Amino acid sequence: MGEVKPTELIVICFMLLHGFVAALNCTSPTPKALLHALESSLLPEKRVRPVKSFSDPLNVTISITVVGILGVDEKAQTLTTVLWEVLEWKIEGLSWDEKECGTTRVSLPREMLWTPDVIISEFMEEDKSPGTPYVYLNNTGHVFDDKPKRVVSSCQLGIYTFPFDVQNCTLTFGAYLHFASDIRMIQGYSAAMTLEESKEVMQTKGEWELVDITVGQTTLTIDVGSYSEIKYHIILKRRPTLYVVNLLIPSCFLVTLDLFSFMLPPHSVDRASFKMTLILGYTVFLLIMNDLLPVTGEQTPLINVFFSLTLALMVASLLETVFITNIQFSSSQYGTVPPWLRVLVLRYLAFLVCLKPKKPSNKVTVNLSSSNTEPAVNSSITSISVQNISSNAKLQEAPPAAPPDPGLVELRKLSRDLTAIRCQVDKHSQGNSSSQDWLMVGVVIDRLLFCLYIVFISASFITIICIWAFNNSIGA
Repeated sequence: MGEVKPTELIVICFMLLHGFVAALNCTSPTPKALLHALESSLLPEKRVRPVKSFSDPLNVTISITVVGILGVDEKAQTLTTVLWEVLEWKIEGLSWDEKECGTTRVSLPREMLWTPDVIISEFMEEDKSPGTPYVYLNNTGHVFDDKPKRVVSSCQLGIYTFPFDVQNCTLTFGAYLHFASDIRMIQGYSAAMTLEESKEVMQTKGEWELVDITVGQTTLTIDVGSYSEIKYHIILKRRPTLYVVNLLIPSCFLVTLDLFSFMLPPHSVDRASFKMTLILGYTVFLLIMNDLLPVTGEQTPLINVFFSLTLALMVASLLETVFITNIQFSSSQYGTVPPWLRVLVLRYLAFLVCLKPKKPSNKVTVNLSSSNTEPAVNSSITSISVQNISSNAKLQEAPPAAPPDPGLVELRKLSRDLTAIRCQVDKHSQGNSSSQDWLMVGVVIDRLLFCLYIVFISASFITIICIWAFNNSIGA
């Protein structure tokens, strides 16, 4: 044997100290020879991490691709997605020569290799995706583990702007048992590449649209140690067309119909029956569409507030119609309007809704049946009354034996009957002052509720359009 040079001896000692092993020896460039060589090298070592020493961390590179978004459960606060998960790590000291063994890559059963215990922290259900029994092993010792995952993960969903909401859900990948000193998670593809590839292979075009993906590397520290993690933030946007067509547009139609019902005259048309029919139809509409509305215990969607306010306005308009109808037919039985109500409604609210109160009439009706000293307004009635008074005076001065003139008696009776008829006609056509005040109160309240309806509908439309525009700007 030749003498070993000092430099060769130093290299050999250095390799032994660092745990390097020689490449696999294949008897022939055939799969059978490579498999025998791998079995003799891998099977005894698959129970421990493939590193040189226990103090060395194993770097596990992870990349994901979002294949499909199956759904979002607002009540359970979960997100269901389908992912492609790619893990890559290196078995230290394992390699073989391509020419000697015949290939640079071979697929092996998972049972032959040690695999990292990488899980998703937000997992809520068991992974029901089909299993992949094989992994790739390169001649450099790199292992590629590519498998699909059906992930049901927890996600804190905000549904205040439903159906124009944007959700940000997190998927945290990390080792279940091994600390950061044992397994170190490394980001694979960049966020831009992950988003681009996910949009290319996306299989679902349903309710949700993938907007953006961000990636960050973090460390979870607890009492017993720290864990290395990779966080993927998946930003989703809901497609609102279904809810706009089925919820918002029909509701706006019913609200608009109730708004125009204020143009119906309450004294000649049964407006209350019309509004009651609208309320019944709106209630049935909400019961049918209840399954489309999200239900959570934390937040109330803005659209639910819109529906509740709309129903409240419809009920208020029905009550106001009942009040006005009662005033129209029973105002003569009421007393005078209270001073506070007169000031609040007839002065301030009437000015607010641009409605001027009617001036009181200066016309006075005189009743001559009980007294002849009251002031006269109508000249014809006054002249007749004066003639009656003169006739009565002459009759009193005349001798008792003289009989009264029958024409004057009939004329006096006729004057009293005409005066009574005139009073009844004036009272029926004009009403007293309190009835006129109550009628004016009803008109002011009717106009006020009409204005509130217009303001509510305008504000609702502006809010919906602004939220929709902001939602579309996020996805652009």
